[in-house]
Amino acid sequence: MKKILLLNGPNLNLLGKREPTIYGQTTLKDIEDHLKQLGTSYNVEVVSFQSNHEGELIDQLHQANEDGFVGVIFNPGAYTHYSYALRDAVAAIDLPVIEVHISNIHQREEFRHRSVIAPVTIGQISGFGVYGYELALFALLHHFKGGELSE
Repeated sequence: MKKILLLNGPNLNLLGKREPTIYGQTTLKDIEDHLKQLGTSYNVEVVSFQSNHEGELIDQLHQANEDGFVGVIFNPGAYTHYSYALRDAVAAIDLPVIEVHISNIHQREEFRHRSVIAPVTIGQISGFGVYGYELALFALLHHFKGGELSE
């Protein structure tokens, strides 16, 4: 069974409580459980990890590359905008990575408009709420099929 890493950065452990007008009521556990269940229906194991510490996220990216994962769904949180260390970790691994944001970062404060990580990913999904995680899973599945639409 293929394995996909669902990686979440700082403050995402507070989903459901943190700024619900921006991020909604859904918890990170809800997202993780839903993606694991959805992945199973596509013969994919979704393994989740969240940390508020940059180095732990880097370690997870490196380990996923070594442990035979086939892709990463990554919400780097605020690290999106300034973490060159995470950018370099994504660039250093041989896995497709999709960057996900719950809110539309391009409609928010100016400092959130730029991602230093997006240029080394296969794509970015932003502004679709927690459904963005599901879209990222489908995008990875589509990527594995060579980008061809199924009949």
